Amino acid sequence: MTTSSGTTSSGTTSSGTPAVSIAAPRAAAGSRILGLGSYQPDTVVSNHDLAARMDTSDEWIRDRVGIVNRRFAAKDEGVVDMAVTAGTKAIEDAGLTPSDIGAVIVATCTMPSTIPNAAAQVADRIGVKAAAAFDLNAACAGFCYAVATAADIVRAGTVRNVLVIGAEKLTDWTHQDDRSTAIIFADGAGAVVVGASDENQIGPVAWGSAGDMSEVIRIDDRDSFIHQEGQTVFRWATTQIAPVALRAAELAGVDLAEVDVFAPHQANLRIIEAIAKRLHKNGAREDLKVARDIVESGNTSSASIPLALDHMRASGEISRGDVVLMVGFGAGLSYAGQVVRCP
Repeated sequence: MTTSSGTTSSGTTSSGTPAVSIAAPRAAAGSRILGLGSYQPDTVVSNHDLAARMDTSDEWIRDRVGIVNRRFAAKDEGVVDMAVTAGTKAIEDAGLTPSDIGAVIVATCTMPSTIPNAAAQVADRIGVKAAAAFDLNAACAGFCYAVATAADIVRAGTVRNVLVIGAEKLTDWTHQDDRSTAIIFADGAGAVVVGASDENQIGPVAWGSAGDMSEVIRIDDRDSFIHQEGQTVFRWATTQIAPVALRAAELAGVDLAEVDVFAPHQANLRIIEAIAKRLHKNGAREDLKVARDIVESGNTSSASIPLALDHMRASGEISRGDVVLMVGFGAGLSYAGQVVRCP
């Protein structure tokens, strides 16, 4: 039926075209990382500290996971507290103010409760008012998932700048007498600002999941601690993650020889070295800089990649404009990687 205005009951004109035109955001040419920031708690816990209270040793921990020290947050220091500090630093490093941020994404899997989310609290405390704010849980792959989401939001024109934070207080969810996990997990936060750019500097994401292996890293319920089947995770990561990194470089149109920095999730030093070895066999340069922040920071899940990058930049190991290949992987099982330029 056609109405007197010439439209049909289905909402189209008599010629079949839409009766109402809906505007789309003005897309940006590209996206890039504008700034970096990080935070770690003050308390340093060494392998010797752990050996004093459980059946382990410095040699045993170094041999299996490569960790020497890690940082533990204070009892009254939470995910939101750490995220606020890292996020504030990233905004300042980007040369922006909180009013320039249109959305806040917090990648985390260790909030004490699911409601309220971390992002809205972080945004308010930083001074980012009325911004879109949501949490993203892809565990140790969360930072790369969040960067991909932010880059797409910016390129679509939805907002101009997105604050992305990976923040974890894993000690809240780790049984401190379980040497299979207590020696590994730690606390901290890392952040970046993803903003619009005339030249795209964040490559397409290579991501996916292996839900058939979801049981190998899990927390059964709110009264449980992290359970990890270490050998299974090790075998999966050392065989399945290098192809993800290679795919991310391919999607970005970047040859491995053009990559300056490899920044994987800091899960285990042996895993990092195994993946780096595969990259070298596939054309990565001998002088490829590999993030090994796990040695002094432990496994901080979604915080580990931005923490590592911020530490490498602070030490002068990497510089503005370096081509960085990032890849995150963990519980889910989930994985994601992309190529970016260092801010």
